[in-house]
Amino acid sequence: MPNQSAAKIQVDHIISARWIIPVRPRIVLHHHALAIAQGRIVAIGPQEDILNAYMAVESTTLDQHVLMPGFVNAHTHAAMTLMRGLADDLPLMTWLNEHIWPVEGRFVSPEFVRMGTELAIAEMLRGGTTTFNDMYFFPEAAALSAQDMGMRAHIGHVIIDFPTAYAANADACLQAAADLLPRLRKLPLIRQSLAPHAPYTVADAGLRGTRELAEAEQLPIHMHVHETAYEVDEALAQHGQRPLTRLAALGLLSPHFLAVHMTQLDADDLRICRESGLHIAHCPESNLKLGSGIAPISRIRQQGIGLAIGTDGAASNNDLDMLGELHTAALLAKGISNDPTAFPAWEALEAATLGGAEAIGWGDLTGSLEIGKAADCIAISLDHPATFPVYDPVSQVAYCAGRDQITHVWVAGKIRISQGQAVEWETSALFRRAQEWVKRIRERDQNP
Repeated sequence: MPNQSAAKIQVDHIISARWIIPVRPRIVLHHHALAIAQGRIVAIGPQEDILNAYMAVESTTLDQHVLMPGFVNAHTHAAMTLMRGLADDLPLMTWLNEHIWPVEGRFVSPEFVRMGTELAIAEMLRGGTTTFNDMYFFPEAAALSAQDMGMRAHIGHVIIDFPTAYAANADACLQAAADLLPRLRKLPLIRQSLAPHAPYTVADAGLRGTRELAEAEQLPIHMHVHETAYEVDEALAQHGQRPLTRLAALGLLSPHFLAVHMTQLDADDLRICRESGLHIAHCPESNLKLGSGIAPISRIRQQGIGLAIGTDGAASNNDLDMLGELHTAALLAKGISNDPTAFPAWEALEAATLGGAEAIGWGDLTGSLEIGKAADCIAISLDHPATFPVYDPVSQVAYCAGRDQITHVWVAGKIRISQGQAVEWETSALFRRAQEWVKRIRERDQNP
């Protein structure tokens, strides 16, 4: 650190906070500051030291706030915000077959995806999410929405056997992905994955094609797996194997595979997870709402399996609130295991940030506040009746704070939310455009 007599180093921004939670390492820094240049963190230290060593174009002081990494939403169907509340309180397969898939078949288009993703990004950024891992049709529309609104996104190219508005079958999905990959690689906030929908919607041929393309293009794979007991029972009846066993035999499982939901796991499934090095995306609120089951988080942790947290889509959650999701995850794990130590506050917070980043291959860039990483960070005001007094800021974030207390959000060092307000879009205008789609969906039964 230069001494006070030395010339100060010019940076773009200095953010000072009452508490900084970098996530890695697991410490709380009191009265520290970050220095940011060209979208990256260049220094972290006591406020006085940072202010003596650096001169910033802009400074932000957060006297009663936690500064921490932005949340990484490890599993979304962002465009499904346009179907929020459309069909509630139904079993998964009824919900899909009788409501969601028919609406998607009629309405989903690049324009639908663009609008729905913009609405999702507005919600996620306001709630402190700086990166999301998406799985939906017309991925280019989602990627362009994220890039234009300044949010980091991991875009999944959907692979599915049956015909959709997007593609005729799994082969067509794979070809569309191969064609689109080079274009999306030009977008600085975007990375990509292959996203076969589920073991019950993609046959072996499509899964082999997914593995081959993933290996050729060095892409991760993102897939719903072991979401319900029905899925597992049907797999045993059809293939004579549990889904994870089948995926392992097909060569899909590796540290670059993200298995979403995973509510139905026996000892052999957990062994496969551990040995393959795959990551799990836990979506507790969606699983609870659909009655799909509950992922055995305590047993997953005991096996050392990488764990992330996602919201799923707004049609099944029904929000994209990662702060609420980590609250639910932390409490639910304790309740089902009868063990108050099953998922401590620190581990839940890590799963919602760095765990998600590592699960999608972005741990090198985001998910923690470390020198050299992107300045993807959020400020949460603890000067609020719900979080006062503050004995332990990590506990307050994990168990008390609400997303209305998130005041500032930066992605790659650029402010996206300031004092709780979006800085680059008008929310009321966004709502007006979204309402046109709502009107069309509502009228579908009157105009078949």
